[in-house]
Amino acid sequence: MEQPKIERTLRLIGLMTSPVDYTVEQLSEMLCTSQRSIYRYLDTFRDAGFVVFSKSKGVYKLGKETRGISDISELIHFSPEEATLVGQLLDSLHDRNPLKAELRRKMASVCNIGTVAESTITEQKANNITTLREAIGHHRQVRLIGYRSANSGIVANRHVEPFDFTTDYVGVWCVDIDDNNRVKQFNTSRFASVEVLADTWQHTDRHVRTSTDIFRIGGTERTSIEVRLGVRARNLLLEEYPLAKNCISPIDETHWRLQTSVCGFAGIGRFVLGLFDDVEVVSPESLKDYLRQKIRKMKI
Repeated sequence: MEQPKIERTLRLIGLMTSPVDYTVEQLSEMLCTSQRSIYRYLDTFRDAGFVVFSKSKGVYKLGKETRGISDISELIHFSPEEATLVGQLLDSLHDRNPLKAELRRKMASVCNIGTVAESTITEQKANNITTLREAIGHHRQVRLIGYRSANSGIVANRHVEPFDFTTDYVGVWCVDIDDNNRVKQFNTSRFASVEVLADTWQHTDRHVRTSTDIFRIGGTERTSIEVRLGVRARNLLLEEYPLAKNCISPIDETHWRLQTSVCGFAGIGRFVLGLFDDVEVVSPESLKDYLRQKIRKMKI
């Protein structure tokens, strides 16, 4: 199975077993595929022994109640031979691909087989994710201990109501109790630990994920961008941000065009500034202005 198919399948399983309900239309948008493909995945899941049921109009879930199923790991079984093959496929991914370690961890938790258990994910992050998953499953609020904010540069505890993860577990979607109950995405590697509180969910009406772009930046508004990439920039883009694959097209043998929409310029900005000699911003002018301001503030 090709890497994008592995990622898409695992992400779809995660979305269909999360506490949040998603329609087929929403799933297709999140996975950058057609609604027709989503229905094909559902048929494949059924053929593989999954329990797929319709919860409401356009919403499908993977069932956990049939035959005593209580956990996603009980929905799938891999033989040692199959697990070995999966491990070999993951080994073939480039070590710089940030999803390689996450895929190993997810497959290890599903298969419960040591063949694919090796992972470079830190113990701290793994514990954070496990605790957050349990809190979401029990509808509990939590306190993120020692959260290091990239925006303010402040380290502080944050009282939040977690309800879902980003597709790659890099972030967790929460209602920020300390900030007027705003929905935010918190990076799962930026806090020391997670304290599960006795308080149950109080803001389920706000449990709506905002849009996330290919650079894993979330937001409610999107801006279309066009960037010209050289060979090095194109390769690094695909290694670091696999979802960009469907957004690039060849110009000639050594140049590619990236056309997509972003939820703010932070993600694309970091990428462009890191590869300024192999990237040309075509549009919009507002992105160029953003980069000029960043360059002026540089301390060299």
